[in-house]
Amino acid sequence: MYLVTPQRLERMKKILYTRQDTLRVFMDYVYSPHNLSAIVRTCDAVNVGKLYYRHHKKVKLNSEITMGAHKWIFTEYVEDIEKFYKDIKSKGYQVVVTLLDKEAVDFREVDYTKPTLIVLGNEVDGASEVSIKYADKKIIIPMYGMSQSLNVSVAAGVVLYEAQRQRAAKGMYDKPQLSKEIIEKTLKKWAYEDIIKP
Repeated sequence: MYLVTPQRLERMKKILYTRQDTLRVFMDYVYSPHNLSAIVRTCDAVNVGKLYYRHHKKVKLNSEITMGAHKWIFTEYVEDIEKFYKDIKSKGYQVVVTLLDKEAVDFREVDYTKPTLIVLGNEVDGASEVSIKYADKKIIIPMYGMSQSLNVSVAAGVVLYEAQRQRAAKGMYDKPQLSKEIIEKTLKKWAYEDIIKP
């Protein structure tokens, strides 16, 4: 039993049927509420499988920026970063880290149709040493002006939409990646449990 209109239910189903479970994002100490909120909204727009994060302190999202997107994204807090990377790599994910580095390649040269974790470093120091250690690919967004880098939320949007472009071209949004069990469990949460809870 669901407590939403048929149209709303269909919208929820479409989100879950097109969710890119094999495209994930890790915010490595991104701490600005504005940037965090903008990244959440972009992750929702591209329909990433999961958004991981870790912070030095509690950070509150700006709901005016997320526009409710945070309600629909699967998120997970990372406690043990070494274990996190070992687990994600054991599942066959490539780790792609945004980084100003001589070994970095143009972000468009990466095949994002593979199971991919995109890592975004924080606003001052960039990606952590642990993230760099586990990177399979280091990527840059070419810059032709005086600035050497984009705001992290803008960079996230640029890279994620390249991933979306590649995946759409390959038809990866045309068939579900989530299991039937996860889809049913999430629909129950969104269309019933979240509505009745006080």
